[in-house]
Amino acid sequence: MKTRLFVASCLLALGAPSAAQSPAPLFAASEPIHLKIAAAFPALVRNRQGSSAVAGTLVDPAGQTLPVSLSLRGITRRASDICDFPPLRVDFTAPPPATSLFVRQRRLKLVTHCRKGEGFQQYVLLEYAAYRMFNLLSPKSFGVRLANIDYVDASGRPLTSRVGFFIEDLGDVARRNGTRETRAPERIAVSALNPADAARYALFQHMLGNHDWSMRAGPAGDECCHNAKLIGPLAAGSVVPIPYDFDFSGMVDAPYATPPAELHISDVRQRQFRGYCFHNGQTVAVAAQMRAARPAILGVLDQTPGLDGRTKGRAAAYLEKFFADIATDADVAKLLRRCIG
Repeated sequence: MKTRLFVASCLLALGAPSAAQSPAPLFAASEPIHLKIAAAFPALVRNRQGSSAVAGTLVDPAGQTLPVSLSLRGITRRASDICDFPPLRVDFTAPPPATSLFVRQRRLKLVTHCRKGEGFQQYVLLEYAAYRMFNLLSPKSFGVRLANIDYVDASGRPLTSRVGFFIEDLGDVARRNGTRETRAPERIAVSALNPADAARYALFQHMLGNHDWSMRAGPAGDECCHNAKLIGPLAAGSVVPIPYDFDFSGMVDAPYATPPAELHISDVRQRQFRGYCFHNGQTVAVAAQMRAARPAILGVLDQTPGLDGRTKGRAAAYLEKFFADIATDADVAKLLRRCIG
């Protein structure tokens, strides 16, 4: 009897949400870091369709050399006709020591520069800024850390030095918020979504002019969702969608970005609201939150190191148009006439 009770209590503990945790050191601060990554990059970059990884090293800001495994990730930016240098996944093949900024990290996404031109550095910085803007609206968001990265080949020969940023692991986001990752099928019901978080997700994407997402469904044959990760129990009103991957947004306006054909819009900077009517009440409240956060949201552009004046001005003007569109609850009500469902 005692054994059965012990096993039952263990199962309950495994199924229950964990206590909230503080962010790992890498995502506990915002100042840019400088590091070096060495690997057989030419061979890795040539094999765009393969899934094999290459061994490498990452020299952290303290000068400690950490063994890593590097692999390619992504879809659009992985293609050779889009990006000379694709996004990377960084796996730590040994636990980073307690003295490293990367302590507690196991696997990280690294957003890279795509192409060598200075304009592509600006796109990276704008996408980084988008993550920081969402951080202002909800702790249920991906932490990011900007990095100036020296890339060298396996022999130590310098290749390039570019800006990039790391994205917090989803499991860490869930633990930080006292919950767990959602294991979802290919499609989930609207009613499964947390209304306030789903409303915030949709209105934030509208602010960015991003249409490349679905918080309910993934690609055919894949798990949910498209450019949304989920945390929380798979129960009615409990699933929290977290946005990521903003390079197709109007604010970033990358040269390869195109709007989804089914929306029948001609340019990624053209906004089309895609929130669910089921969440209209919460969207009005989220709009008020975003209006109050407007100075801080626009301030992210000034706080992003390396953004040039022209890029900041264009992005700020684009965001200001959104804030004009939601200036009052009556304006939001007009927007909600275009809700889905």
